[in-house]
Amino acid sequence: MLLDLGKLRARALPILTKTAHISAPFITTFLLIHLSAPAVASIGGSSLASSTMLLGREYYQTALGEPLLVLFPIVTHSSAGILKRLLYLLSSSPEEPTLFDMPKPSRFSLPRSLTSALSLTSQLLLLLLPIHYLTHRAHPTLDLVSIDAVGPSELDYEFVKTGLRTWPVRSWMIYSGLVGAGAVHVIEGMRVIYNTWVAPRRREQAAGKEGEKNAVRSTHAISRLPKLRIMFALLGIATPVLAGLYVISSEPAYTFASLVERYSAAFEQSFVFRI
Repeated sequence: MLLDLGKLRARALPILTKTAHISAPFITTFLLIHLSAPAVASIGGSSLASSTMLLGREYYQTALGEPLLVLFPIVTHSSAGILKRLLYLLSSSPEEPTLFDMPKPSRFSLPRSLTSALSLTSQLLLLLLPIHYLTHRAHPTLDLVSIDAVGPSELDYEFVKTGLRTWPVRSWMIYSGLVGAGAVHVIEGMRVIYNTWVAPRRREQAAGKEGEKNAVRSTHAISRLPKLRIMFALLGIATPVLAGLYVISSEPAYTFASLVERYSAAFEQSFVFRI
């Protein structure tokens, strides 16, 4: 049984790895568009952020665009990562070498530590993303008397402002966690994709000209600076977004009190904002 799981792992891991890598560019494109709206709030406040968000919705919030370009890649990417981890847990034993007859692990099947930056951020995102999606996408569309199905034209950064001003601690924790973890995960994921697909080819090419030692040094330079990568993600990506959110939270409400009440009712559909 263990040997069968080992063979299954050897066959499934390359497929799951490719699935995760193929879906990653779609998610990154969505994030760049989605996060550009709060980032520009530092320049033009919530008005510019809302206008930018409405433009971005033309890409990711259409009848076909949202399920195909956003939800499907996110679900596929997450599922592939979870299945890879489960296959490792099921086909490994601390007492018995279950992979004795398996092929040597390839670049598609190397395990990643649960405490690595990529794994830690994925765990945090798996926790926060459902809360964010339900609060900002699903709950505002509920046809309840207190919410009255907030329409797309009404659901702008005044909604975000309401959450930041009414539940500041919880909102800042969720936004900071999402933006920070998302930025680090993207940068670390780019490194993994680079080392999986680009580095081996460059190493092979360089090995024929300059020798294996120089090739490894040149193609893996990106892997030797984990702290620099994380600093770039937090300072270069997360900080402008969070700075824009701070500007939005500092503004007064620019909408009707009745709409703010509907916003609050949508937030309160989530247990996070009821406790």
